[in-house]
Amino acid sequence: MRIMVSADMEGATGVTWTDDVVPGTEPWQRFRRLFTGDVNAVLAGLFEAGASDVLVNEAHSSQRNLLLEELDPRARMLTGRHKPLSMMQGIDSGVDGVVFLGYHAGAGFDGVLSHTYLENQITGVWLDDVPASEGRLNAALAAEYGVPVLLVSGDDQACEDARDYAPEAELVPVKECVSRYAAICLPPARTAELLTAAALDSCVRAGQVERLPGRHRIEVEFDASHLAQATAVIPTVEQIGTRRVGFDAPSMTEAMKAFKVVTAIAAGAVQGIYG
Repeated sequence: MRIMVSADMEGATGVTWTDDVVPGTEPWQRFRRLFTGDVNAVLAGLFEAGASDVLVNEAHSSQRNLLLEELDPRARMLTGRHKPLSMMQGIDSGVDGVVFLGYHAGAGFDGVLSHTYLENQITGVWLDDVPASEGRLNAALAAEYGVPVLLVSGDDQACEDARDYAPEAELVPVKECVSRYAAICLPPARTAELLTAAALDSCVRAGQVERLPGRHRIEVEFDASHLAQATAVIPTVEQIGTRRVGFDAPSMTEAMKAFKVVTAIAAGAVQGIYG
């Protein structure tokens, strides 16, 4: 049984505001350990369930946040940026299941540090006309490779989102959203118990399932018109509103690669405090 863990940080135990997840800050150094603790708790359950190989894909920001020296030695870790499939690199390697750890709600929705790829320039993303978080986008990519989503952890809003895109997955809310920058948090000793138990239980669903290939459409809405204009120069991307662009792709893999380009161009078009 081979499992992949896509590990994001905003939905990790105790994380509630910007400095907790921005590399180089003092709080980030503290929450790197809590983040690594969440990953190790999931790994404990996966290996107890009989996993023979687990690849942890670092999926947050610089993608250099987890502490390798503190990681469960039975696991492997993919770290660093510029991976072709980004948060989901490794999903095409024949794994039997994927865990979404530390996930968060999407742009335009309530949730601790809610966003989709860009921290605040994107106000909404739609996949085939359905509002889409990173979790929904990544679940669609997993489905293309016949990989079931086994477990999703994050705040209660992230877990509620996952009920729709991964209805059979185990859900572990490690905190309850009060606002974008506040939450009622469970201590790490408690979240570790919950994560390990859920990971253990989730493995009964591990195993390749029917692949769901097909065309997809993604639309992205920004908080400023110039970002739509900047991204509309990308071949296949069309400006369909003052602040909105859309594009079609022959597969979810190609859709996510195009989405990466859109977000990269948009990020590069942001100018100081005016956005």
